[in-house]
Amino acid sequence: MRPVRDIEIRPGMKISELLDQFEDSGGFAAKYLGSAFRILETMVRDQECTRFLSFVAAPISTGLRGIIAEIIKRGIFHVIITTCGTLDHDIARALGNYYVGDFGMDDAKLREEGYHRIGSVIVPLDAYGPTIEKFMQELLEEVYEEGIRELGSHEICKLIGEKLKDEHSILYWAAKKGVKIFVPGIMDGAVGTQLWIFQQKKRDFRLNLFKDASELADIVFEAKRTGALMIGGGISKHHTLWWNQFKEGLDYAIYVTTACEYDGSLSGAPVREAISWSKVKPDAMKVTVYGDATIIVPLLFAALLDRI
Repeated sequence: MRPVRDIEIRPGMKISELLDQFEDSGGFAAKYLGSAFRILETMVRDQECTRFLSFVAAPISTGLRGIIAEIIKRGIFHVIITTCGTLDHDIARALGNYYVGDFGMDDAKLREEGYHRIGSVIVPLDAYGPTIEKFMQELLEEVYEEGIRELGSHEICKLIGEKLKDEHSILYWAAKKGVKIFVPGIMDGAVGTQLWIFQQKKRDFRLNLFKDASELADIVFEAKRTGALMIGGGISKHHTLWWNQFKEGLDYAIYVTTACEYDGSLSGAPVREAISWSKVKPDAMKVTVYGDATIIVPLLFAALLDRI
């Protein structure tokens, strides 16, 4: 039993010093955010831990993109698993602008005026589909001319990152730092559609996801310990958990979500449920944090940078 302690704020306090107090504050979501910071710091300091970062695409349309790019730049994670929308947004924002909007905007009017909406972010139609199409078709033509006929998703991500010249880009820094990005659902987005369109013209061009599986197998089987920060659910979260079951589960697991457990979905499942599947070890350092990743993740990494 630990007594509930009042949080103390003082001028000049570091964010890490604030989050250090959260675990003993007794409530409510702050307690779990404090645990997440402690686990994250421990995981990053573990030099024998192979660290996974998984995230869904929607937050990449926001300023959180810059946080994740900085995390990759600093070499904090070794493996990234995400969705096709991340590639879409990273390309589109490297080549153009998204704009601040509002959840309450008139979607019919936005459509009429040539805009998409992602929550409170406005995306000009021309800055998305046509921009991604032009970029990808030019890239694939260049690759094809070099004699390449088959690619895994991690290889596609590397090629995109090498072509983008934007230091705010996730793909740019991953390519520069040699961090592999895997996209198991790569066909579910604009980049995936462009791969298919290109293949209609070049019938000998192939997408080979078995190459991704071989890379992930080598990473997992060679790791002494593994840990993961999983932002949002869906395929990126599940793929991270799935591969780690082959080494009896993650040693560290932090999950940030807004999904509810009661519907039985993978996205809603807290990390403790993964223990029954051998995807997280029973004695792992683990926590599920409920809240908006665009708030939680910047706080976690600002605190982490205080320490490391």
